[in-house]
Amino acid sequence: MLAFTNADEKKSPTIIGAGCKLKGNIDTDHTVQIHGIIHGNVNAETIIIGRGGKVVGNITANTIFLHGSLDGDATVKIANIFSNATMSGTLYYKTLNITGNTGLECKLEKRKDKKDEK
Repeated sequence: MLAFTNADEKKSPTIIGAGCKLKGNIDTDHTVQIHGIIHGNVNAETIIIGRGGKVVGNITANTIFLHGSLDGDATVKIANIFSNATMSGTLYYKTLNITGNTGLECKLEKRKDKKDEK
């Protein structure tokens, strides 16, 4: 039996399944799992780009788990980059965790809060 969400369940994830292609932006306050392809920007609390998943556009999130591909900029607090992940563009981060990755061809730029600046 499948479980469906309703309007009262505001934290249910948005899932772009394998084989799905989406043209347009996603803007949400919860988790987005991407296993297909998105041509557009993604703004969410947590973004998971799975193996085989791809975003062509910019992302903004508290946390990203990148297993797939990102062609664009990412502005995040916590970036978790895994082996086989690829990225071009600029990664703006506060905390960066890289696990056995060789596919990054992006610029890395550590973010600073105003209180961190002197």
